Amino acid sequence: MGISLSALFQAIAQAEDEQELRQPIVAKIGNYFAAKRWGLTFLDQFPAIDEHTPDMIKRALSLDHNPVLRYVVQRHAAVHEEVILPPGVWQRICPRTDHGHVMLGPIVSDGQLVGGIAFTRYRYHQAFNADNLADLNALCLHLSTRLAVLRSKPFVFRMNCSNITPREAQIAELVARGFTNAKIGANLWITENSVKQALKRMFRKLEVSSRAEMVAKLCSIEDREQGAENIPE
Repeated sequence: MGISLSALFQAIAQAEDEQELRQPIVAKIGNYFAAKRWGLTFLDQFPAIDEHTPDMIKRALSLDHNPVLRYVVQRHAAVHEEVILPPGVWQRICPRTDHGHVMLGPIVSDGQLVGGIAFTRYRYHQAFNADNLADLNALCLHLSTRLAVLRSKPFVFRMNCSNITPREAQIAELVARGFTNAKIGANLWITENSVKQALKRMFRKLEVSSRAEMVAKLCSIEDREQGAENIPE
């Protein structure tokens, strides 16, 4: 017997960090929906779109090309492709076999869309339905609430384990709280480009390639560090 919706609510409420939400818990949700693929993504972690970005990625992230994404961005509500498109149209928009059916839900904070959770099925499988949408809307509410709690907790940066400056530590803490580059710049009274350049330097220093890796290397939730300060790295 599969996991129940109430058990998923409980698992989300007990998650100790974002990494736990992203992997084991989202995987359980994916299995609950009998999905082929799934993922929890935040807007500030989307790749920058430039001339080197593959056309497939450009189309997937384009509100003009992707009506499912556009629906979630505009309405902050879960949707699957057959809610807004006639049967078969989505498969022409996205020809990937393992993305034959899609369902996307919003992650919100302070009235703003900050991310989304997505699920796909093979085109020859059954499409998502109204019950799936109702469940996903409920799960998105619980995920958004738990993420707000996790991001409000104080972070402790292990300055002795890295070569970052006090200013870089400030930037890293705001990254950990989910701030975009623009919001970080506004909080620290520096330009968005200065934030980008600082992050590039920090990635090189810490030998990481993403914001999530950087945060994982630099910090931990304060209440998980108590009693562990003398454990050798």
